[in-house]
Amino acid sequence: MKKISDTLKIINEKKLYPNIGIVTGGVSSEPEFEVNGKRVLSFCSGNYLGLANNQEVKQAIIDGLNTYGIHPSGSVLISGTLAIHRELEKRVANFIGNEDAILFATSTMANMGVIPALINLPLTSLLSFFRVFFKKDGAIIFSDEFNHATVIEGCRLAKAERVLYKHCDMNDLESKLKKNRSKRKLIVSDGIFSMDGDIAPLKDLVALAKKYGAILMIDDAHSTGVLGKHGRGIMEHFGLKDGVDIIVTTFSKAVGVVGGAAIASADIVKYFRVSAKTYIFSGAFLGGLAQGILKSLEIIENDKIRRKKLWENTNYLKHELEKAGLNTLKSKTPIIPILIGEEKKAIGMSNDLFERGILSPPIRWPAVPHGESRMRFTLTPNYSKKQLDKLVTNLTELGKHYHIIR
Repeated sequence: MKKISDTLKIINEKKLYPNIGIVTGGVSSEPEFEVNGKRVLSFCSGNYLGLANNQEVKQAIIDGLNTYGIHPSGSVLISGTLAIHRELEKRVANFIGNEDAILFATSTMANMGVIPALINLPLTSLLSFFRVFFKKDGAIIFSDEFNHATVIEGCRLAKAERVLYKHCDMNDLESKLKKNRSKRKLIVSDGIFSMDGDIAPLKDLVALAKKYGAILMIDDAHSTGVLGKHGRGIMEHFGLKDGVDIIVTTFSKAVGVVGGAAIASADIVKYFRVSAKTYIFSGAFLGGLAQGILKSLEIIENDKIRRKKLWENTNYLKHELEKAGLNTLKSKTPIIPILIGEEKKAIGMSNDLFERGILSPPIRWPAVPHGESRMRFTLTPNYSKKQLDKLVTNLTELGKHYHIIR
């Protein structure tokens, strides 16, 4: 307990403990709501298509609760699954573009279940031969250095050597693959990177995975609903039909609900059902939420206006920020960061923005490297041009005050 107290003391002394606001009015997925009694304009939501407060989706969930109850109250392998679970799994697999899918309570649990399952073969006599065989050459995970924390945790749970390659640097990845030709190999990358808003070079990743006999897994949490002509994610964005073995996605961003899924071939999904511990030892997915997600996917496929407005807002804000002299890094998506640098400057700007009625917590170490603190703005179709202009005006003024704009 003393170590915990000492740790908290250091965090507080260095003013690193985050200021967690309390939503006291309105809905936090909308552009404006109340935090700590103050009305704010927020750019913190991952509600990319504005569906998190959609009346049709909410009604579908309510109807689902009345039909299926609050919770199945058991794990799938013991209590079985619901017909609507299988309907959603097939629907998600078809939407993303593969044979089958497996549902998880969150995409965090998907990453922390799927990655170890791919590496750690089960302790059963049936697979003892394979365990002995694979033990000879081991396994190795190649992970982009900027991958999401849930991917990193999934890699840590896997009993394998972990190798980081430089962010989106395919030359660095290939040089490291060459040194490990004899090992089982898993390449893991985000689709859209949540801190910088850039997109993984998927075609190059697919080519390297084929060339060196590696399994390729993509965390497409920020891409689903956003990238591609129909919002099917990074594979549609690059015009690929295959080449990615496993895609993990979330229902808590563009889909606007909650939960996660891993999409893969029928055999791989069948294997995950008896090897992914976060699936085996968790309660079954909520039937009501499954019904809400199905409605949300229907809207995503049929309502092209939402995605069009999202990209209009994205392109407008990025252009205006760069015109003002702010560094938006390599963002090509509705995640738009501006580089601040020093942690104290980022905290100061965030506090000043809040006083001006704009909510934007600073992104700082350990979420990003020391000295690379930033503000990060995520967009939805629901912002007006007036709201975006308010953000630009205040960032320009504060950028000059903090010497970020010269």
